[in-house]
Amino acid sequence: MAEDFLVRQLYYPFRVWSNRVTKKVKTIFLIFSNGIFNLYEYQFDEPCNYNSLRLVKQKKYIIATQISLSDIENLLMTVQTINEPEISFPQANSMSRIINLIELLNEKPMTKQDITTEYAFDERQTNYYTDAGRYLGLIDKEHGDGNILFRLSSVGRYIMSLEYKERQLAIVAQILKHKVFKDTLKLHLQCGEMPDMQTVVKLMRQSDLYRLEAKSTYERRSSTIISWIDWILSIVEE
Repeated sequence: MAEDFLVRQLYYPFRVWSNRVTKKVKTIFLIFSNGIFNLYEYQFDEPCNYNSLRLVKQKKYIIATQISLSDIENLLMTVQTINEPEISFPQANSMSRIINLIELLNEKPMTKQDITTEYAFDERQTNYYTDAGRYLGLIDKEHGDGNILFRLSSVGRYIMSLEYKERQLAIVAQILKHKVFKDTLKLHLQCGEMPDMQTVVKLMRQSDLYRLEAKSTYERRSSTIISWIDWILSIVEE
């Protein structure tokens, strides 16, 4: 994620090239994840001040077949609802980060400590994001030799083998297998706007979620539902 990098990754190359060329040096940070090129242009307002970094603009580019709203509506009609897994209901709002974690696990299994270090998480955040991947059926958790190891499930490996459009839609399908996400997206499309938190909580209470009891917990977890639905609609290119 763009907010996670160390400023020195940009500052030292900026200073080196500023001393070598006469033209203005533009500082670009590139992230490639899930078939998407994210470019962030930064500027050091005071070239000699390490802490003067400012985001100027950002752009996103996708080299892929477009995903239409009708693709999402088709999934709403065809994806079969499953029983809720006996896994903590997700408290991980960033679907982009979940997908990035899946990409890392596609390269090799990782321990809980590996993931915590990679993302500069605390262990609680690591639990949130690995549990979200497990909830979606994309990540398996194993215990052995005193370590907790995470690897892609067979479904996760299959999805990662797909091209961009098919991969995105397959991830959407994994989300919409869960009643509360399907119901929230349907209501959003019917009303033309995201349901408010209390409406989402009402849908959650109708969905037999695993070990969710306290009102405050429902309210906190509702933000994940809203964020994931926002992500689904963000990939529509119409």
